[in-house]
Amino acid sequence: RRVLLLGEGNFSFAASVCEAAGTHVVATCYESEEEVSRRGRAAESIRRLRERGAEVVFSVDCTKMTDYFLPEKRGFDRIYFNFPHCGRKSGVVKNRDLLARFFRSSAEVLTEEGEIHVALCNGQGGTPADQPRREWHNSWQIVAVAAGAGFILSNIHPFKAETIQGYKCTGYRSQDKSFCVEGALNHVFTRSMPLLRFKPMICEIELESRKVYFQVPQVLVDKINRGFLELNSCHPVWTVKERLTAELSQAFPLQNIDCCLPLLHQGHLNGVCHSNIFWTHVSPEKTPKTEDMSDELANAVSFSHVDFCRDADKNGWVNVQEGCHTSKQYYLRPSLLPYAQAIIHRRAFLPGTLHVLFGPVFRKCLITPYSMPVFHEMVFVCAVNRGTENSCIQMLVNNIKTSIHSLHKTVSSFKLNINLQEAMSFETAELNDFAAFESQLSEIQYFICMERGISGSCEKGSCVGIIRTAPYELVNGELVFVFASLNLDLLAMLICGISDWRMLWTSDPRFLCQFPRGELRLFKNFSLYPPSYVHDVSFWVPDGQQFDEIAFHTIARQVSGEMVVSIQLIDSFQQPETGRKSLCYRLTFQSCDKALSPQEAAEMQLLFRKEIKKRLYVTLR
Repeated sequence: RRVLLLGEGNFSFAASVCEAAGTHVVATCYESEEEVSRRGRAAESIRRLRERGAEVVFSVDCTKMTDYFLPEKRGFDRIYFNFPHCGRKSGVVKNRDLLARFFRSSAEVLTEEGEIHVALCNGQGGTPADQPRREWHNSWQIVAVAAGAGFILSNIHPFKAETIQGYKCTGYRSQDKSFCVEGALNHVFTRSMPLLRFKPMICEIELESRKVYFQVPQVLVDKINRGFLELNSCHPVWTVKERLTAELSQAFPLQNIDCCLPLLHQGHLNGVCHSNIFWTHVSPEKTPKTEDMSDELANAVSFSHVDFCRDADKNGWVNVQEGCHTSKQYYLRPSLLPYAQAIIHRRAFLPGTLHVLFGPVFRKCLITPYSMPVFHEMVFVCAVNRGTENSCIQMLVNNIKTSIHSLHKTVSSFKLNINLQEAMSFETAELNDFAAFESQLSEIQYFICMERGISGSCEKGSCVGIIRTAPYELVNGELVFVFASLNLDLLAMLICGISDWRMLWTSDPRFLCQFPRGELRLFKNFSLYPPSYVHDVSFWVPDGQQFDEIAFHTIARQVSGEMVVSIQLIDSFQQPETGRKSLCYRLTFQSCDKALSPQEAAEMQLLFRKEIKKRLYVTLR
């Protein structure tokens, strides 16, 4: 392992690191050898380093490392920079700039899986780990600064100077004086996966016994055909599905519905607002390959689903893409419940058997912590004799609760509450997006709520499933059908302690490597305290038009690549004279798994302003 140490004061830290077996140390400092030799303990530490084969290099600028190390001498596995400082009485702005240039330089000499360790005095970093925590503007903002060079904070722990043999800090105000390191923290940074801009995607499917192609809504390009539920998957969503069905099979005869459920649906879903649907079109031929498109055409295609939704509400579905003509309406399936009902109509069921369907579903929704534009749904259908449906519901719920508790015990000893709540006790505003949408599809009798903690109530966001009996028209003679629908993504999050739904869709291998095939474990976050950036946008709404808030949120998801975590209406104003209405929204940008710099967030905001003006016809203020 090759270790680079920067900004050494008296080389006492480097001498301690040099004792580790299998480590080749390159220790550097900013000053000349003559200046350093006058510091206490420095000469002895340098002698020890050289005796053990370490390299000692003087007059090294940590912001220009490629000037000192040839390409074949780079590739460090770890870089240490303890208590960086511009010297003397420099302020936070200068020290932030020092860190920014240091991280950019480190990116050129660090291995792909290497680590950067930066020790800072208590309060300097500006993270919640600092106690007491400084105000953001008065800190070094180290996580945001590192993000500018493509690094994320992956670990943070106390810097325990007393445990480092022979270490003595020095350099207070550029003098050979020690300083207080009590409460100091060591920040460990790793490389982030790059921010990607996905090209428009065309998907091939079989529909009505013929091969057709459809344009994938741009906000779903990185989430379509991910294969989380395929047989060779090790994703926690797959494991939850497999373990849950295995547990339930001990209480019910169980049959998986093996038929290939179509990704696209045609027609109307009763009670479902068109603005919640991802509309698309089908074509018997492929459109031009996206790599052959001009930037202008590719951009137009990527936003086409917003236009479909708007025109569908006005005039029925209209294809706004030039050169393509069809009169049929298609949309990505928002639920598996219609397919379960179709199976009942075909009488393709066995009384007393629990029939299981599962797969991804797609819904436009507002940006909230528990709202997912795509998730994996599992639906259970059971036919029972009329009059026994309530006992069947109770039996099904009890077994689902027992199965989930069994899964959770393998992961954590933390208390998990699962409750069955009557639907009539909720207002729509109290439901998370999953429950609210299911309520549009059909009358729900019970919600399955799940939370970590001691509360016995069903709080917003905790609904992971619904249970209902079939509506009257589906009742067949003396049989009644009981439906249960579970959100597998929310279940995986709550069982494994994953706080952000976007983490389930990360392409970073540090997520899946925590879940060996068939095992559920408590998730350890590899991106700590990600910085957030706030931007406001205000505009005039077009006269005489209802503002489409879901389209507004969908554009935000799209232009940011799901980096917008919150949109709040902070002001609304209507001119008395003209009746014109002005809205002001506050957007918060934050990534859960990648480095997001202030500059990148600002660029996303500018693109967002441009697109809402173009797509929603608002007048920016």
